[in-house]
Amino acid sequence: MKSRIVLFAAVSVASLITTGALAQTAGKTADSKEVEELVVTGSRAEPRSRLESLAPVDVVTASSLQKRGTTELAAALAATVPSIDFPRPSNTDGTDSVRPATLRGQGPDQTLVLINGVRGHTSALVNLNGSVGRGSAAVDLNTIPSVAIDRIEVLRDGASALYGSDAIAGVINIGLRGVDHGGGASLTYGQRITSFNGLYGGGGDLKDGATTTVAGWQGLKLGADGFLTISGQYRDQNHTNRSDIDPRFTPAKVRSRFGDGDVEEETLYLNAGKPLGDGWEASAWGGVQERHSETAATYRAPNDATQNIPSVYPDGYLPLINTHSRDFSVGGGLKGEIAGWKADFSLDYGWNRLRYGVEHTLNPSLGPTSPHSFYAGEMIYDQTVGNADLTATSTWAWLDL
Repeated sequence: MKSRIVLFAAVSVASLITTGALAQTAGKTADSKEVEELVVTGSRAEPRSRLESLAPVDVVTASSLQKRGTTELAAALAATVPSIDFPRPSNTDGTDSVRPATLRGQGPDQTLVLINGVRGHTSALVNLNGSVGRGSAAVDLNTIPSVAIDRIEVLRDGASALYGSDAIAGVINIGLRGVDHGGGASLTYGQRITSFNGLYGGGGDLKDGATTTVAGWQGLKLGADGFLTISGQYRDQNHTNRSDIDPRFTPAKVRSRFGDGDVEEETLYLNAGKPLGDGWEASAWGGVQERHSETAATYRAPNDATQNIPSVYPDGYLPLINTHSRDFSVGGGLKGEIAGWKADFSLDYGWNRLRYGVEHTLNPSLGPTSPHSFYAGEMIYDQTVGNADLTATSTWAWLDL
């Protein structure tokens, strides 16, 4: 099987509102040093460049993510950073819709995900069946749109001594876009074209998974010296299917569905910052997402009396699982100096709800009058994290007597 992703059309409008200035500093001495890129992930000390970091740190920019042929953040990140894997399981119930990413082959819940340096909340989903990370709950990276991101830092080393047991595999720090001017919008459309030589179905190209994404962001001034950046994204994805013809029943045709599900999601993210004077600075961020997914369960054969009633579904049936996810997060921080100590305070709250429904199905124990759709329950998880850091630098001088 060979697969390729084709991007049919892309329209972008950048810098809807552009203002800026270029400044140059003259008279630099020979000892002047410039650091082009600073990395703060994995350290509470002074920022340092990734080349000087003791642990391997990958820095991924927003432009790098946009070149990966996908508008899914987790998929784009996995295509950029080799140590990150984003499996695409199928027939695993809720994990088909909320797919966990892994770092360095460890469990999904062993990678700490930070948003603006603050711990993000995990999904309400506990991965079950034969899916990756069975028994774990992980942060859903796809609740953050790529358009809202400025950069991502990936610490590819164990950091549990600094961050706790959920950083055994490493740390992913997502830095949100924070500007007070400019803006951009994009419209993308693409689909998957796969050359498939099936056991029974012959060969040919399969065309499915058509995806349309509309995204945009806008930077606004917050007072005289603050900023507010608003980012939004809408994504509509059709399902894919790599199942083959089922030769057990007549007529021989494709009866199962194995691949990505149908997804429709709307996401809105905000990021703000403002100096308060006397060296203090306040920041705030938050986002909300609505996601509806429809994925397939396993095919129920027409002659399976424990799963089917032939008079209702003489040709068998394929149950469809509807997963509705609502995600909300909000956080804020305060940085400054207290009596010579650098102070950093933050508070973050996250909430996630997954609600399940099953369509095109039945309950054989209820007989031919069984409903064909059911409400299958919901899971809710919320998390509040507060953090306070106080740091000071001291110099010790030794007297050699």
